[in-house]
Amino acid sequence: MRRGFVLACLIAVSGVGVAQTPAAAPAASGPAPMVLWANGAPGAVGDADDDKPTIAAYIPASNPTKTAVVIAPGGGYQHLSMVKEGSDVAAWLNARGVAAFVLKYRLGMKYHSPIELGDAKRAIRTVRADAAKYGIAPDHIGMWGFSAGGHLTASAGTMFDAGDAANADPIEQQSSRPDFLILAYPVITMEDPYVHKGSRTFLLGDTPTQEQMDAMSAELRVTAQTPPTFLFTTTDDKTVPVLNSVMFYTALVKAGVPAEMHIFQHGAHGSGLAPANPPLSVWPDLLIKWMRERGYAAAN
Repeated sequence: MRRGFVLACLIAVSGVGVAQTPAAAPAASGPAPMVLWANGAPGAVGDADDDKPTIAAYIPASNPTKTAVVIAPGGGYQHLSMVKEGSDVAAWLNARGVAAFVLKYRLGMKYHSPIELGDAKRAIRTVRADAAKYGIAPDHIGMWGFSAGGHLTASAGTMFDAGDAANADPIEQQSSRPDFLILAYPVITMEDPYVHKGSRTFLLGDTPTQEQMDAMSAELRVTAQTPPTFLFTTTDDKTVPVLNSVMFYTALVKAGVPAEMHIFQHGAHGSGLAPANPPLSVWPDLLIKWMRERGYAAAN
């Protein structure tokens, strides 16, 4: 990667003059977890809680732009950060008039690819099929992922399908394409030297083939049809190298996909909305500005 190109990326640094993010108001309605497949998820190996992918709906009192976001918490495909990267994020979106659906997807302790992507696609289809019920526009459904959840989100944005119009299940008739992507310190590549090895192991197993790694390296899957994307990360992330985000951003630019990236110099991995880190906590303000500019959130 040439230094000049990296410097051309939109980089946010400590001390940016942006107003602090206001405290997120509680969701207007509490979470309502619901299984994504009423009769059992495809490929399920048991009937325990971790065999049942769900979404929890957080619906604000008002949603002027009729936007929804499916949230994929991180956790290295080993566990899920359901509060800091799940319900807290849903409350933040609700406070800004956006509906949120927190996804609990299956994990690498029991499941490997393509199960996780199948859960994400089903979540998007489900929200789209129920759009009228929740006061959502079916073309205003985005996905927001953190860390490994960012990899799942990038995968959903690069490996979607139009749905199966002949399927008897009305949910499966829906497109699985997110209308926009939000990637927070995401895992992107499955390739050395920048891969997060834990995510690769739990997603693909101990000895993945080159073909499997190529298939799940999101930077290799970007096309002109990939949704508009917002990326946030930090240069000194010690867990997921910053070049994961840079590689995806580069692929988006090459494909002509609208993209905005903010790289802060300092910030630990897994910061979420970073409410306790003033220099980093401005990043959600940059995100909501981007959403408003694209019609996915109302003006103040």
